Amino acid sequence: MYKIMIVDDESEVREGIKESIDWELYGFECIGDYANGREALEVIAESRPDLVISDICMPFMDGIELTRNIQMKYPYIKVIILTAHDEFDYVQQALRLQVYDFIVKPITAYELRALLEKVRSDMDKEAEHRENLTHLKIQLQQSLPLLRERFLEQMVGGTLKDGQMQDRLHYFRIPTMLPPYLVAAIDLDELSDITKGRWDNDPELLRSAAYNIVQEVLEGKKAVNFRTREDRMVILFYGEAEEVLYDAAFHLAEVIRFCIEKYLKFTVTAGIGTLCSALSELSISYNGAISALDYRFMLGANRVISIQDMEGAHNAMHWLDMEWSRRFATMIKTGANKDSHALIQQLISRLKDSLMPIDACYLQIQSILIAIVNTIHELVGDESDHFKGHELIFKNVNRLKTLDEIEQWLQDICKEAIAYIAVQRNDLTKMQVRSVIAYIEEHYHNENLTIHDLCRHVHLSKSYFSAVFKQHTEQTIMEYVTRIRLDKAKDLLRHTPMKFYEIAEKVGYSDPQYFSVLFKKHMGTTPTEYREKLTKETAG
Repeated sequence: MYKIMIVDDESEVREGIKESIDWELYGFECIGDYANGREALEVIAESRPDLVISDICMPFMDGIELTRNIQMKYPYIKVIILTAHDEFDYVQQALRLQVYDFIVKPITAYELRALLEKVRSDMDKEAEHRENLTHLKIQLQQSLPLLRERFLEQMVGGTLKDGQMQDRLHYFRIPTMLPPYLVAAIDLDELSDITKGRWDNDPELLRSAAYNIVQEVLEGKKAVNFRTREDRMVILFYGEAEEVLYDAAFHLAEVIRFCIEKYLKFTVTAGIGTLCSALSELSISYNGAISALDYRFMLGANRVISIQDMEGAHNAMHWLDMEWSRRFATMIKTGANKDSHALIQQLISRLKDSLMPIDACYLQIQSILIAIVNTIHELVGDESDHFKGHELIFKNVNRLKTLDEIEQWLQDICKEAIAYIAVQRNDLTKMQVRSVIAYIEEHYHNENLTIHDLCRHVHLSKSYFSAVFKQHTEQTIMEYVTRIRLDKAKDLLRHTPMKFYEIAEKVGYSDPQYFSVLFKKHMGTTPTEYREKLTKETAG
């Protein structure tokens, strides 16, 4: 169903058009009729019609100016112009603005129906073209390399379930990968000015050259490689016996490091993670590889570093702290209790399987609590002091003697945190709406006050805050502004001797005639008639 709007200063013409068409039968919904372009343009900003039928000659803003504004701001809206025979100059201007069609007054219902059928057919074809599967498939094929990289990045990041991984491995034509698995990460070292100059100061060019060497070295090997959004090169080794896989990964990483230094004249450092036996555990190996890169600070660059050599195979949970903390912070932000329950169960299960000493488990839990507190403070600022869950968080975790006790304790904390954030967000929304209403009360007299000004006042997007404002006030933002202005005008008419054109300017309308038309539309009388009525009531 397409939305249509009628704009004509003659009410008889508007009513005639509206009543002569069964809009739903022709695939349209008539969302309103307006007496001039200025009034229509305000509504277009909120309702975004698909088609506008507009007269050319109108007060305040004619059809040409309305069309020009529509073409500039909403080029996807089609415009049909109503015109008379003696408006040839106007027609020429409209042609330059690429209006969809012209209707010569007076128009018959038959002509209008035929035109509506034609424009609906054209809009259907445009929609079909945008949804053309062939075109979409071509675009998809062009995007596949990037999509493949993002999938592999998600896979080693631990954000995908087993079922999702297997389906998408097949989709991206990645060969079947049998366990065990081992992840390596390669990062460019600090570049000298001489090196940058040799590569025309183009970092993407030198990264592409390094990645080409990675691909050449790994050709024919049991390995999958990709680049991350942090511009690291990641290699996923698989399918060999554990000792063979580790030695092969270390050797190939060393070959890559050597070739890049020899042929490209800059250096890289490679980090090797730990072996894992399932795709769902790739994040452990990947995080180990990233942590190994951190030891470049102590050991120096241009080398291959194994996390197993640096921290020992049995300390794998040590470098999971940051990842778990990030996942809990994300969960608090999204506010999903179901996800919270599953994440805590997963954490406790991992801690149990690790056979870590209880003190190490306490450290893991404490880092997660810090992330939860920081997330709450990030979302609600100083109001976070009112979070009742602090009592649970500051409970001495060392008093909990089993992981099962810790699991229930964490469940209670996360439940409280999610509920608290939900309440605070709702209160924040109300506060933002109240702030804008106060701003309108203070600036309603500014004729140039716009939706953008009001949304900018609360630092929110126009689309989001417009919806929020209407939800709380049952009015659009500009409808609310208009109501405030007219209420102020009524007050001035009732309590002051000011002329109506002075009142118009006082409440934000420099054009007194437009103010009068708007006042009558909303109040049923002109400003003068409204004051006379008040005078009679007082005298009686």
